[in-house]
Amino acid sequence: MIIIKRIGVLTSGGDAPGMNAAIRAVVRAGLHFGMEVVGIREGYKGLIEKNIMEMKYRSVSDIMAKGGTILKTARCTEFATPEGVLKAKKSADELGIEGLVVIGGDGSFRGARDLSNAGIPTIGIPGTIDNDIACSDYTIGFDTAMNTALECIDKLKDTCASHNRCSVVEVMGRHAGHIALNVGIASGAEAIVVHERDFNLQTDIVEKINKAIANGKKHFVVIVSELFCDSGKLAAQIEATTGVETRATILGHIQRGGSPTLRDRLMASVMGEKAVELLKDNIGNRVIAYKNGVTVDYDITEALNMKKDLKEEYFSVFKVITY
Repeated sequence: MIIIKRIGVLTSGGDAPGMNAAIRAVVRAGLHFGMEVVGIREGYKGLIEKNIMEMKYRSVSDIMAKGGTILKTARCTEFATPEGVLKAKKSADELGIEGLVVIGGDGSFRGARDLSNAGIPTIGIPGTIDNDIACSDYTIGFDTAMNTALECIDKLKDTCASHNRCSVVEVMGRHAGHIALNVGIASGAEAIVVHERDFNLQTDIVEKINKAIANGKKHFVVIVSELFCDSGKLAAQIEATTGVETRATILGHIQRGGSPTLRDRLMASVMGEKAVELLKDNIGNRVIAYKNGVTVDYDITEALNMKKDLKEEYFSVFKVITY
């Protein structure tokens, strides 16, 4: 068996709270197993440009509580081409990198698959606040993003109550409604609007608000998933049809920042260590995942072909406990 002696770790795509905990786990697990570890700055761009830093035990001290990623992240259009992959492979060879851990989302995993096919065993770790990696029930950053969104919504509800308003709150998630569904239930929202379900203004929002008004409620919250619609226009429609003053708030990238929660730190640590265990055995082209309460791994192509939906149980619960 080929023994891998030197590995690299990079973060790619959007940043997510908990990435630093994953970096720390990869570095310390690699050193524990007798490997050299290098951090690659700015994702695949940094790999092509050989922008690296040698990582030791102290290199990752006191980083678990920090949001973002100490290795930085960047989009790299060049790496999306066959020529770019070959450049990255050549750089890795020249740097003596024999295995790689990539922390990111679907796009990052496609790059990991390409590098594995080019001859560098590569392991993916799901790091994205959207929780949209189909092979895994959980992705690093999801819990922190939800808690950040919830804290903001709770504060918005205070001012909504003071003015008898409706607040349309847009949360992140691109085309995945996991954050919207979870914080919608947890915040006591009157309506949740996500890409994954059909939407009707009258039945999904207006009738619910009118029913709540009839029950004596005077302030309301509507949670909308990112990119579903123009939140400002939706707020104007709600105000025009219900008579309730309505404001739109886009939480935006604040959801990506902040100190990661215990769950994100724990999951990142477990996944990071598991990734290095695979590389230790010269296994590549895998994605670490959390499935049915167990940490597992999948072939990257298999993982990319999986589909993931929102939990129908949560919609049922929301319907029962909402006005």
